[in-house]
Amino acid sequence: MLKVLSSIVSCEWLKEHLNHKDLIVLNATIPKVTVKGEQKLSDKRRIPTSRFFDIKGNFSDSEAPFPNTMLSPDNFEKEAQTLGVNQDSCLVIYDDHGIYSSPRAWFMFKSMGFENVAVLNGGLPLWKEKGYTTEETTQTEVSKGNFKSHPVPKTFLNSEDILNIVGSEEQQILDARSEARFFGKAPEPRKGVRSGHIPNSKSLPYSTLLSEFELKSKSELKTLYKELNNKNNPMVFSCGTGITACVLALGAEILGYEDYAVYDGSWTEWGSILDLPIEV
Repeated sequence: MLKVLSSIVSCEWLKEHLNHKDLIVLNATIPKVTVKGEQKLSDKRRIPTSRFFDIKGNFSDSEAPFPNTMLSPDNFEKEAQTLGVNQDSCLVIYDDHGIYSSPRAWFMFKSMGFENVAVLNGGLPLWKEKGYTTEETTQTEVSKGNFKSHPVPKTFLNSEDILNIVGSEEQQILDARSEARFFGKAPEPRKGVRSGHIPNSKSLPYSTLLSEFELKSKSELKTLYKELNNKNNPMVFSCGTGITACVLALGAEILGYEDYAVYDGSWTEWGSILDLPIEV
């Protein structure tokens, strides 16, 4: 059985194992909300054999009031099986931006108790930069998998959970949005969402974890987290809609932190509910 030894793998590792029978490569690309007129996924090329993990479609709760809401365990299990994922699969997840939305898919599997999953460091841009093969994006028929959900409690939090944390000095909320959005100096991209941040949270833009397309070194990441959480408290990660918060979760996982969670509704939920407190 093929296993990943870390929550992140290199392009070289993926190329070496690309044809392994247990490996499933998932493309979890979504458009960046701050980028207009982005090329459609169907017009792009992909890493060979990869399957599309549809964060905004099949893998979001369509009845939820806020975007990208995590599915129920039963629905996640059903969609993962439809994608052909098995209990003994080895999953590598990438996106077309480098590291942007792929950690969201990684964290979703982690929240369902599935551990043999990793993010491709550098994603498609680095894969192409290294001259590795790509292929035309087409629909691929796959056999139904036997994946089972084993949900891990309190991996995704809601606004009530966050409200209980706001006044606590024992947990640290880190926000992955840009500093301009965090401090209310730039408007939110979604109408009806207030500007500012959750009280007592701190700014850690997801982009500061990256060096071009790749994650920075462990030592550099450690410095970033230590500066904002020097008491080594449990951490909660937030962002705009729960996507780039998972980049912070990936960084924490690589550094060996065990006690962390993601605020699923993130700022889109918090900033839309008028009786929730904010800071600017």
